[in-house]
Amino acid sequence: MTDIDKTLALKTWAVVGANNNKDKFGYKIFKFMDDTGHFEVYPVNPGLEEVMGRKCYPGLKDLPEKPDVVDVVVPPKVGEQIMRDCADAGIKYVWLQPGADAPAVAKLGEDLGLTVIKACVMAECRKRGITG
Repeated sequence: MTDIDKTLALKTWAVVGANNNKDKFGYKIFKFMDDTGHFEVYPVNPGLEEVMGRKCYPGLKDLPEKPDVVDVVVPPKVGEQIMRDCADAGIKYVWLQPGADAPAVAKLGEDLGLTVIKACVMAECRKRGITG
């Protein structure tokens, strides 16, 4: 089983960078994952109170439960702090979306002992028949 398969088998996810702008990937990814019914997914964005009518959390530490996986949809300069936040919280799986997957971010995650996936979660779900 690949790291991608193992990670997609985990059920509780946080999408860091979730938002309400239908043109942005933070919206598309959160909506896709929520619509599948396969995942329990929490939106994380310090600038928003709600995403798609759901409570949005300012940071990983504010979530009502620890996610199994954090999907990162933010610029690399923010991604490095997210890697540290995941390690501090004991979250072992981090999914870096295209655009968030700068080499420095991935390396930091790996150096911190995290399993780092660099791929589009929507494409990987569709390949495996996980759709909304």
